[in-house]
Amino acid sequence: MSLGVLNNLNALFAENNLNNTQANLTTTLQQLSSGSQINSGADDPAGLSLVDGLAANSAALTQSATNATEGVGLLQVADGALSQVTSLLNRAVTLATEASNGTLNTTQDAAANQEYQSILSEIDNIGTTTTYNGEAVFGTVTGTAADLAMTDNTVDIYTGDSTVAGGSIDALSIAGLSEDSLGDTDGTMAYTAATGTAVATISYTDAVGADLGTTDLLSSGDAQTALTTINTAISDVAAQDGYVGAQINTLNSISDVEDTQQENIESAQNAVQATNYASATSNLSKYEILSQTGIAALAQANSVEQEVTQLLQQ
Repeated sequence: MSLGVLNNLNALFAENNLNNTQANLTTTLQQLSSGSQINSGADDPAGLSLVDGLAANSAALTQSATNATEGVGLLQVADGALSQVTSLLNRAVTLATEASNGTLNTTQDAAANQEYQSILSEIDNIGTTTTYNGEAVFGTVTGTAADLAMTDNTVDIYTGDSTVAGGSIDALSIAGLSEDSLGDTDGTMAYTAATGTAVATISYTDAVGADLGTTDLLSSGDAQTALTTINTAISDVAAQDGYVGAQINTLNSISDVEDTQQENIESAQNAVQATNYASATSNLSKYEILSQTGIAALAQANSVEQEVTQLLQQ
């Protein structure tokens, strides 16, 4: 091999290896200090895309569990109101049973009817003033006794992992509550599968409940008629409360599923992203040694060029 000073190939080779070692050492130190083996797109482009997608799924699932819990809160308010309505109706049964007895006089019938009408007014009040987060819980009932119409209060509870295929809406439908329409015995559930850009939907259709608006206890005959309708109302309210209770259980189950799914996604994310400290510490030791030997080799390669000056001194 000839001696020359134009190109120090040994030094270039040593310098290139040292640069590579320093780059690997920097990457290893980043992995050790951050706890993540993917700190930029250059580290693992495909892995970074996967990790970012999983992070979005995890965030959506965490909030979805909260969404379901908030839906449970709404339903529990409705459940409490319906339980109170049932208590009022039980008192109405007592009054109607008492007024059905022919031993009461007109004044006593009027007194029983006064309390009965007060109960119906309180049911109306519960239906219109029960709120959750400032919004009415129950729907509205309009129209005459012969032509009642009801607008349900529908609250969509969204849960999912931020994708169309993984999302669903539980459309909570809470019927109106008034003396003209109490409860529901003919509600129907429906499920619509996810299609295109639309997520899956669980919906419910209410029906007009028992009508106590035209009843009174002014005579034994009226009281007996009212008693039959009150019993129907109790059954209808129980059916509506059953729907509310079933939805509470459903949302609690959904929340549990979202928590489990979120846990598994975080586990998958961790497997892709988290630094393997056993491997990283081994690499750190290797690159520190290579850095030291590379610097020594570069210094040695530079010193070889000094041999040319010895030739000139002869």
